[in-house]
Amino acid sequence: MEKKSQNIISTKVENSTLDFDTVLAVALNSGQPFAAWKMPNENTQSIVVSLQKEALRVTSDLENLPNGFLARPFQDQDNKAFLIPADIYYTSDLPEIQFSSDYDFDTKVKVEKALNDFKHNKPLKKWKDNMLKEHFPPTSKEHFTSIVDDSIEAMKDDAFLKVVLSRTKEVPLKDDFSPIHFFHRLCKAYPNAFISVCFIPKVGLWMGASPETLISVDENGVFRTVALAGTQASNGMLPKDASWKSKEIEEQALVSRYIINCFKKIRLREFDEKGPRTVAAAHLLHLRTDFKVDTKATNFPQLGTVMLDLLHPTSAVCGMPKEVATQFILDNEHYNRSLYSGYIGPIGLKNRNHLFVNLRCLQIFNDHALLYAGAGITEDSDAEKEWKETEIKMDTMLKHLHS
Repeated sequence: MEKKSQNIISTKVENSTLDFDTVLAVALNSGQPFAAWKMPNENTQSIVVSLQKEALRVTSDLENLPNGFLARPFQDQDNKAFLIPADIYYTSDLPEIQFSSDYDFDTKVKVEKALNDFKHNKPLKKWKDNMLKEHFPPTSKEHFTSIVDDSIEAMKDDAFLKVVLSRTKEVPLKDDFSPIHFFHRLCKAYPNAFISVCFIPKVGLWMGASPETLISVDENGVFRTVALAGTQASNGMLPKDASWKSKEIEEQALVSRYIINCFKKIRLREFDEKGPRTVAAAHLLHLRTDFKVDTKATNFPQLGTVMLDLLHPTSAVCGMPKEVATQFILDNEHYNRSLYSGYIGPIGLKNRNHLFVNLRCLQIFNDHALLYAGAGITEDSDAEKEWKETEIKMDTMLKHLHS
């Protein structure tokens, strides 16, 4: 089945000099579902805005969904994702805003007026009114270290091989905090990461700098996925000089084996594997293995959707075996991960799909942010060290919140 197409209409916004920050500011103030991002190792910044008040609830069928931005929670009782359709689409290298064919003249007039009003007045204040008001309590150190110890005992009893346990941390925001300025700081600090800001009503405003591709399919039909696990602070060390302990090596091997087992399930044998190798992500080092498949040569155009269903949630964010580890998480973490450790990214735009595991992220509220991080726990883990690892990972966001 061919992918549903969208008719795109380019339109100049009258009496206004377009720029990315203005479009992003108007989207923030509007309360409409939107997402903005910068791809790894690219300079172009992109944004999509929905003309509907709620994001669409969809099954992640990449080959048939309309163009837009997809966001899937870690767990969803309906097994669905949120889609922000590209009703309005703009990139920093375009002179014009693009509207889908679903828009009408009144919409164009409203968008033009909002852009021009902001250019003249710059009232970036309304965005706070759209934020969620409440959330679950942040994770205490006592609770986190306790469930790490419980998981180690469970592994010693052969309940599972690995589990990824996460936590949250609440930090205040300055009165003049700007999501736009924070987005640009992340883009400058982490050029190799997927930088994103995503607003979904009733889900909240999320921002992050993810180092991990879940799946991608480019315009030539080349599928890619990554096994990324094992973490240590770089402390100025180059990747080629890193040494790894058996715990991290085995943790990464579990993730790689899971991907290969997914290929075996669908009888796919023609894939390229590269790694493991040490890579830098922000101030951290990770072990990484890359997998690549030519979907045209293998006559498997649906591979992106098939692997997305098999991989999520990856063993790198839940554990092994996946079902048992996931249930341990749901029974013991005592909070809703929401979009943390789910996946996010643009689909269909520029004839490619690229979804990332939503790591190194935070959720923005009116006067504070909620940071998320996790650590892979094995039988050899130490609860105190795992707590410190989550602190190091949260620092990816924290160090730029108040700069």
